Amino acid sequence: MRRSKPVLKAVAAVLLAGGICSIAIGAVAGCQNSTNKSKAVATNTNTNRADGLAAWDQVYSVLTHPRCINCHTATNFPQQGDDRHRHFANVVRGPEGKGVAALQCMTCHQESNADSTGVPGGHNWHLAPLSMRWQDDNGNIFSKTQLCQALIDRSKNGNMDAAALLKHHTEEPLVHWAFAPGVGIDGKARTLPPLTHQQLVEATRKWVEAGMPCP
Repeated sequence: MRRSKPVLKAVAAVLLAGGICSIAIGAVAGCQNSTNKSKAVATNTNTNRADGLAAWDQVYSVLTHPRCINCHTATNFPQQGDDRHRHFANVVRGPEGKGVAALQCMTCHQESNADSTGVPGGHNWHLAPLSMRWQDDNGNIFSKTQLCQALIDRSKNGNMDAAALLKHHTEEPLVHWAFAPGVGIDGKARTLPPLTHQQLVEATRKWVEAGMPCP
């Protein structure tokens, strides 16, 4: 049976309208899905950054503790004690951060703590290079932002990438020493950083995995 042209046109119009409607609905759904995915990615990114900054707060609390900051000075000498006073006997940095002739660090600081005398010790005892200083010229500790930026700057951190920084916090003997610093000359145990070594490593890992965000 042959349909008249007006009827065919009407059917085509309905089908076309239905097709356009379906396409439009699909497009809207697609846009909604895309928007939802974008929101999810943004939320995940924000969460990662928030987690990373929280982890950085923990790392910062250790790096700025006297057990660490006393050797990351901006001065020509190491510091001592919780009050961060100048090292006795006029000890100075020297060309490699290991003191000068007759007053080299390893003259007194052996491979392990000497609790009988109160002299701390650890492998390859030395000052951190000036490029790795965490204080300003007046001895003021860097802010969270300043220290973070210094720590991720490979021209200031010993050319360490994220993996190397994590490895440093995990394996470096002098980092380990900070959590087992022995006793002072008065026979009293030196204060410890606010985290355990394992907690520092975990906080560093979370910060690294979040992209090492800075405040």
